[in-house]
Amino acid sequence: MRPPSRDLLSRTLRLPDAVTRFSMSDWDLLIRQARAAGLLARLAHCFRQHGLMDALPTYVRWHFDAAETLANKQRLAVLWELKQLRDALADFDGPLIVLKGAAYVAAGLPAAAGRLFNDIDILVPREYLPQAESSLMLAGWHATGLSEYDKRYYRRWMHELPPLQHVQRDTVIDVHHAILPDTARYHPDSAKLRSRAVAVDGQPGIHVLAVEDRVLHSATHLFHDGELPHGLRDLTDLDLLLRDAGADRDFWLRLTARADELQLSRSLFYAVRYLRHFLDTPIPDSAMAALDAAAPSRATLALMDRIFTRVLAPDHASCADAFTPTARLSAFVRAHWLRMPAHLLIPHLFHKAFISPYQRTPKAA
Repeated sequence: MRPPSRDLLSRTLRLPDAVTRFSMSDWDLLIRQARAAGLLARLAHCFRQHGLMDALPTYVRWHFDAAETLANKQRLAVLWELKQLRDALADFDGPLIVLKGAAYVAAGLPAAAGRLFNDIDILVPREYLPQAESSLMLAGWHATGLSEYDKRYYRRWMHELPPLQHVQRDTVIDVHHAILPDTARYHPDSAKLRSRAVAVDGQPGIHVLAVEDRVLHSATHLFHDGELPHGLRDLTDLDLLLRDAGADRDFWLRLTARADELQLSRSLFYAVRYLRHFLDTPIPDSAMAALDAAAPSRATLALMDRIFTRVLAPDHASCADAFTPTARLSAFVRAHWLRMPAHLLIPHLFHKAFISPYQRTPKAA
């Protein structure tokens, strides 16, 4: 049986009122887990929604106030940065489609609450990548901190340009032409995603993916990523997206049909399975039944449960056991296996392990 401390953060997200009975040691552990998971600000928002902020002890309240301040500052920074992007790509022939966290902020979605950011992701057609990159470079964004091998790897195999960092503001932009690499086992049609993108009210020129596609992209990103330090945060994104969209009784039928159309049913299957496990997300039995065909074999599913119940927990010592390092390595290998066939993957991993560490260019003084 898992010690209760391992599930403290997810249990608190499910039942926030439990904090009224917390001891000082409970609070100490919760704050450490939430900070490791990138969920301190989102937890503060949860407490505020449930009218619990005034009940928090003074010695912990400031942690949540500070996290909310940072999240609010980042939200304003993202909105301002989107305006800079829109201006930089003013000559771009097509909508500027924003993905993931920045999309939640732009569209004013509940999933924006308490969301912290590392970068801003946008989606453009493959044929417009050179134009988009040139325009962004003129506006101050450049690929930095990558070896020549990594740059070639991005441009030849990946579904995005090398990350672009602004020379003055240090903001990072990921410019995608697809949501999975060309070499991946699944090939969702990017044109279908772009064709259903919707304009954002009050944000001229800014578009976001359709409701169902936002969920599918979030699920796909989560279950094709080999490094998941903020896996629980990404699960809470999905939880908030689904609770918001689920108010439409036809949503789940459209979502499962769209997942099948885009070859993303397996990712959605895993998403709803672990959303129920960690967050008790309300998912209709009809949706689970519709995704049964996408489930792996019973043996594979048992293995995935042992992996993902560990790697989606906060990356904190209190949430780990003796098998957690193996689970994290397994998730890393699985993600790369899904992204690249063996004849490309093995040379790539060999290069990263044994050659890249000796090819780093020293930083300028």
